[in-house]
Amino acid sequence: MKRNGINKWVKPMALMGLIIILAILPLLFSSPYLLHILILTFIYTVGAVSFRTITISGQFPLAHAAFMGIGAYTAAMASHYLTWSPWITIPMGALAAGIIGILFGYPFARLRTLYYAMGSLFFGVAITYIVQSFGITGGYIGLTKIQPLFSSISKVPYYYFFLVLALVCAVALYRFEFSRIGTNLKAIAQSHLLASSVGINEVRYRVLAVAVGCFFVGLVGAAFAHYNGIVTPSTFDLSATLWLAMYVLIGGIASFAGPLIGTPILYFIPQYYFSDLKSYSPYIPAAILIVIAYFMPKGLAGLFCLLKTRYLDRINGRSK
Repeated sequence: MKRNGINKWVKPMALMGLIIILAILPLLFSSPYLLHILILTFIYTVGAVSFRTITISGQFPLAHAAFMGIGAYTAAMASHYLTWSPWITIPMGALAAGIIGILFGYPFARLRTLYYAMGSLFFGVAITYIVQSFGITGGYIGLTKIQPLFSSISKVPYYYFFLVLALVCAVALYRFEFSRIGTNLKAIAQSHLLASSVGINEVRYRVLAVAVGCFFVGLVGAAFAHYNGIVTPSTFDLSATLWLAMYVLIGGIASFAGPLIGTPILYFIPQYYFSDLKSYSPYIPAAILIVIAYFMPKGLAGLFCLLKTRYLDRINGRSK
């Protein structure tokens, strides 16, 4: 009992320690580039976690970055043309992404696996072409003159803003997944026929999962627009979605911690420590994905359990 009580507190204490380290990081390191990479890591972490929120219903969205772009462009246009405050345009961007997610979700809700992935892929490409075709969105060049979140040129206020935003989004998505709704979504993913036989409305729950995932990715997309000061279609194209999928798959799609682990490893470490190797960026994660798929089917999140199992097997083998 005592050991179980200790183990119960290990993860919360480790998480609290990580949050404290992240909170004091700007006091220890003043490099603007480091803070910039960390800010983008927070943004893409929320994007990856919200991507996984949709996958727990058994779907694989390939338009997720497009919804991030919907949030970003909604906030950017409201700021650029109407000069509205970022504290109004950011929630607007999240709501716009969530509403369009609902409108997208209904006709595609009964598509499954490969068919849903292809349908969402075409939708994401269509969104990119629509953004590129209208002058109001800035076309291929993008939209500029977006109001900043803070008047200070320092990145420290942005760092703390995105750290808090990422924590709030992660907690909200965690509560969503491990609620009754999340349980029903996982039941639908296991067997939609069995779930329907016990009264679970497949369409309603899948649309809800899409709406929630799109809302949160739209939220960080809108905040990103006010941080970056410019939005372009290429930032939210298919390749951006594939990167989010890569973060989730390498981190471990079966675990909530997967994208929280995969995103910093695949984005922060290469961007900060191996910036000279950016030309090889598509190949390094692909090689990592192959290695993990072969040796660690549960991703990086399952590495500890894998090592623990092998250690116990070795100990048991010696005792025999």
